[in-house]
Parts: sequence; structure tokens; C-alpha cells
Amino acid sequence: MRQFFRAKAEFPDTLVFFRMGDFYELFYDDARKAARLLDVTLTQRGQSAASRFRWLACPITRSRAISLNC
Repeated sequence: MRQFFRAKAEFPDTLVFFRMGDFYELFYDDARKAARLLDVTLTQRGQSAASRFRWLACPITRSRAISLNC
């Protein structure tokens, strides 16, 4: 998650997608925004700072270029 927080500090107004294995993943507020914009289910997983965090994943094999203005 340190890498995510560094990227968000550098690009606070951008949805940050992380490639993790066979998925692109978004976390926290990025996951909430993307779920609303893409009309997909938002999930929770893991813990960070003792609380569960929001998470959204898109399989790479099904991903496509998406232009979002948030």
C-alpha cells in the first residue's frame, strides 16, 4: 500500500490503477469513484490502519481503454 499512497500523493486527482497479477486494482476513494462511474460492484478486503478498505478489480483479459473525467 505504500506504493499506492506515494502515487496518490503525486496524482491526487487521478484514478490510480495498479496491476496486481492478472488484475488492475483500485483502492479507497478511487475504488468508490470507479465503481460509480463504471456501474460495477465495490468490494472490501484486507485491512489498512486497522480498518477494512474499499477495493475494485478488473481482469486484464477483459479490460479496455476507458477515458474518465472525475
